[in-house]
Amino acid sequence: MAFNSHNTSSNHLNAPRPISLVFLLFFGVLIGVIGGYGAVLFRMMISFFHNILFFANFNLHYDTNIHTAPSIWGVGVIFMPAIASFGVTWLVKTFAPEAKGHGVPEVIDAVYYNQGKIRPLVAIIKSIASALSIGSGGSVGREGPIIQIGAAFGSTLGQIIKMPISQRITLVAAGAGAGIAATFNAPIGGILFAIELLLVSVNARTLVIVALATTTATYIGRHYLGIDPAFNIPKLTLPSTHLTQIKQLCLFIPFGIIIGLLATLFIKMIYWFEDMFNALPINDYLRHFSGMLILGLMMYLLLIYSGHYYIQGVGYASIVDILNGILSDPWFLLLLGAAKLLATSLTLGSGASGGIFSPGLFMGACIGGACSHFVAFLFPDLNIEPSLFAVAGMAGMISGSTGATLTAIVMLFEMTRDYNAILPIIVTVTLAYLTRRLLSRESIYTLKLFRRHHIVSEGLQSTFAEVQEAASIMNTDFEIIALQQLEQIKSATSLANKIYIIREENKVIGVVSANAQNPSIEKINNNFFFVDPDMPLTILLRQMHNKQCYTLLINKEETIIGFITPQEIVQYLSQINELMDESV
Repeated sequence: MAFNSHNTSSNHLNAPRPISLVFLLFFGVLIGVIGGYGAVLFRMMISFFHNILFFANFNLHYDTNIHTAPSIWGVGVIFMPAIASFGVTWLVKTFAPEAKGHGVPEVIDAVYYNQGKIRPLVAIIKSIASALSIGSGGSVGREGPIIQIGAAFGSTLGQIIKMPISQRITLVAAGAGAGIAATFNAPIGGILFAIELLLVSVNARTLVIVALATTTATYIGRHYLGIDPAFNIPKLTLPSTHLTQIKQLCLFIPFGIIIGLLATLFIKMIYWFEDMFNALPINDYLRHFSGMLILGLMMYLLLIYSGHYYIQGVGYASIVDILNGILSDPWFLLLLGAAKLLATSLTLGSGASGGIFSPGLFMGACIGGACSHFVAFLFPDLNIEPSLFAVAGMAGMISGSTGATLTAIVMLFEMTRDYNAILPIIVTVTLAYLTRRLLSRESIYTLKLFRRHHIVSEGLQSTFAEVQEAASIMNTDFEIIALQQLEQIKSATSLANKIYIIREENKVIGVVSANAQNPSIEKINNNFFFVDPDMPLTILLRQMHNKQCYTLLINKEETIIGFITPQEIVQYLSQINELMDESV
């Protein structure tokens, strides 16, 4: 039936107009530049604080792949992390509380619960506080801070230049991916990190922006920091025709489960220590001071009894020793893994600022190296390569603790550049993630948000809302009646699953809901608007919100073919929830 849609003229939406793809690509490059130079500058800041606190030397060079020499302060090195803790606590407490901890949860929270908005000040405070934590010996990584720095710049750019929320979030993800890429010299890993943890919508448009950012950041990082992989493993350089024996590959099944158990323990301990320190009847300064004082004591005891600090800072020197067979005593490796777990829990739990990737890599390498020696003892004929287990353990810890499985697989390949380890890595990563998931639904990132009652889906999901149209979810059970007919249905006993569209002189004047009891002219709902059947659900929802109108009539060629109310949307979302059931 034809009608006169007197209220079909749409109000202007409050949402900003989308930025063209050309400008977004330019922004991607700009974010990559900031991410690349941010990674370089951040390393220089770590070097500055490290050399000042350990050697009273103004120097911007510090190779984390080489063990730190004994400090000039001797036993006084115990107090260096504790002294630095006052600066870290003051910065975080005074300027940016969200800079506390490992950073990535705050970025995820901004994406899902704050429209992709991150304060610019966070990048500055996070970089200084984390550099001070790491430089003084804190057992944290540098990837969390640089992720937050890159993401904060992307967010700031998206706030200065008005754009839709979805585009701002894409810039946030591009900044985070650029930071990962530059930090680990792993451009593909940076892209996958953004995809698995931050991008709400994954398509060619969003991927190309993230890819440009990570490419730019990686190039700058390689220019200033070198093109070598993060870890060079000569022992894994096998002929390209080498095929891992099936018996060897099967050994990585129980190993993956072991790594999954360790990842679960890692997650639980971080938050247990955080709760423990928060429960202490002392202020924030003393909490962080006490945790870092214990860490300083652990560092000094390791130096005295084993020759190196081992667990201080990012711990890459210890990882290099494990991968190259310099550290081979399985019992000492287990001790180092346990010490790093305790050190990281003390550092982050008491209030430090830094990432969890590096501690995870350290623990995975330790457990992998130790397990390889036990396996070699049990199966001497299999010619077990210890570094293979170490690399797989590193990837498994990242996968198990963060939930970023593809990122873990690709990043460890990029960081070692040895394809021979890829099958053991995949097996370990898969089993580690599955084991952790069975024991702890939340990852080390999402658990922090869960404790705030902020629920974030872990992993990729198809964005059905972008492709669904009004016609696919509309209800067609309606009846168009003339105004004078309304009195005839007042006595109807069953109005379920139907609405009545009221017209007067070929003009729709209102709707009587199927849920209305004893409908009358006074109860006609005239708060509705018309939409085309091919309107995407995302735009439809935005219009409902902006117009504060929740009854839609679907109009095709001047004919009403259906309607949508909140009930239809709820039913659709329930179907999607069934499709994306995460109970596995």
